Amino acid sequence: MLRMTRTDLKVDAVVIGGGFGGCNALYRLREMGLTTKLFEAGSGFGGVWHWNGYPGARVDSEMPAYQFNIPAVWKDWHWSERFPGVEELRRYFEHVDRVLELSKDTYFNTVVSECRFDSASGLWIVHTSTGIRATCKYLIAATGSSYKKYFPDYPGLNQYKGQLVHSAAYPDNLDVTGKKVGIVGNGASGLQIVQELAKKDCELTVFIRTPCFALPMKQRKISPEESEMMKGYYDAIFDRCYKSVTGFPHNTKPQATNTASPEERKAIFDQLWQRGGYSFLVSNYYDFLLNEEANSIFYNYWVQQVRVRMTNQKKMDLVAPLKQTYLVGTKRPSLEQDYYEMIDRENVILHDLKKAPILEFDETGVVTAEGHRDLDIVIFATGYDAVTGSLLDLGIEDRNQVSLSEKWKDGTATHLGLMVPDAPNLFLVYGPQAPTSLANGPPFIEMEVDWICRAITKMSDEGLAYVAPTAKAAEEWKEEVRLVSENTLYPKTNSWYMGTNIPGKRREPLIYLGGMPRWWQKCNDALENWEGFSTQSL
Repeated sequence: MLRMTRTDLKVDAVVIGGGFGGCNALYRLREMGLTTKLFEAGSGFGGVWHWNGYPGARVDSEMPAYQFNIPAVWKDWHWSERFPGVEELRRYFEHVDRVLELSKDTYFNTVVSECRFDSASGLWIVHTSTGIRATCKYLIAATGSSYKKYFPDYPGLNQYKGQLVHSAAYPDNLDVTGKKVGIVGNGASGLQIVQELAKKDCELTVFIRTPCFALPMKQRKISPEESEMMKGYYDAIFDRCYKSVTGFPHNTKPQATNTASPEERKAIFDQLWQRGGYSFLVSNYYDFLLNEEANSIFYNYWVQQVRVRMTNQKKMDLVAPLKQTYLVGTKRPSLEQDYYEMIDRENVILHDLKKAPILEFDETGVVTAEGHRDLDIVIFATGYDAVTGSLLDLGIEDRNQVSLSEKWKDGTATHLGLMVPDAPNLFLVYGPQAPTSLANGPPFIEMEVDWICRAITKMSDEGLAYVAPTAKAAEEWKEEVRLVSENTLYPKTNSWYMGTNIPGKRREPLIYLGGMPRWWQKCNDALENWEGFSTQSL
């Protein structure tokens, strides 16, 4: 029997996760002079971009807003596309590593299995699957929203003899030529995979429960000359990202949809549609997520734009029905390049799961309410136990020996989405009850890490051993998250924003919908005098 060698580490801070959040935290904490180590489950940096290498994987935040605002990093880096693909994003993280020398303080292929606060020493004790035992004063959980894969538990799945694939573990050598391929899941990953596989010599069956709301990406190349020129505007672009509601450098129109004439609306809609990306939503009339009438106006414009790109009436009626069946934007919108043309192809079959749900799998495929369908390969683009799933797998135990799973069994409880009651010096990055998945990741993450660094500096200046939010503050923040959500259309839709994509998961708003400026003001107010926190002196 192999014995695992134990490694003991004593450091100031441990960071869990090597995506944008973890990399930024490691960089900033080291700059403060703190001895810091990072544990990453994968073999490289990149987070979601390390794990997701499926065909067509591509970011839907446009450049230059989706990157670190670190001059040493961006001064020698040029983006080649408005929306870079996964290979370029992986090269970017390699570049970040070279410039910032992150690998020297990182343990790759290292899964964290337990994080326990020791009240006697006031330190966190972190155990990993590789035998590391680390003690630290500060613990930063930067596990992100999209790590813990979700597989639907269909009856008979273990009997299936074909190849099962999850989009976040897509084999590099998967050959679909001449195969019958099924894809379950219709979010961003599903859309991007369908866009690519539809072009292959295969029969592609797309199982659709709810059609995706996809906007034109309007992808284009960026020359080195243009990339260099844009750097002259980086300060203004990043500043706008930090101050905007969504973390994108866009200006939302401060006008209600129904106050404009139909002609005015169409002119604005046409302009933003042609601009591409998320402009149609984030630069448009502000109230489409607050008012169902406004939402319907957006939907009716969208559906007309989509239907003219398709010829198959049956497919058209499924993916872009004239009668609105869901609220625009209350599920994560996707960006597409030629998705609607691709699903219109003859080798693509659209299967309506509401009409004929999957009943079970057998050895050769799936059985639906309409009968059996042979499938050689089934791809689950079914997403993740988002936002909270990866945190609950860390084995976090607070100062009262209560696990995070137990603490959150009746609902998620944080203060500002940054800290957890009775978990001293545990900081969350890109976690629940913050703007998180409804914000442009990198700028938002930089703000969170900045707050964490300022909190640690303030603790040091004031001679504090640790801080933790009070239960009262967490309860009040939970109510703020709920009330803001209730004033929008989001609760009217089942989505991973509400936790409903996972069977048995509590239905609650996992994302703070009040926007970044409102959230950031509350964060800074709390830090001013530790409002909502309990403190312990050295």
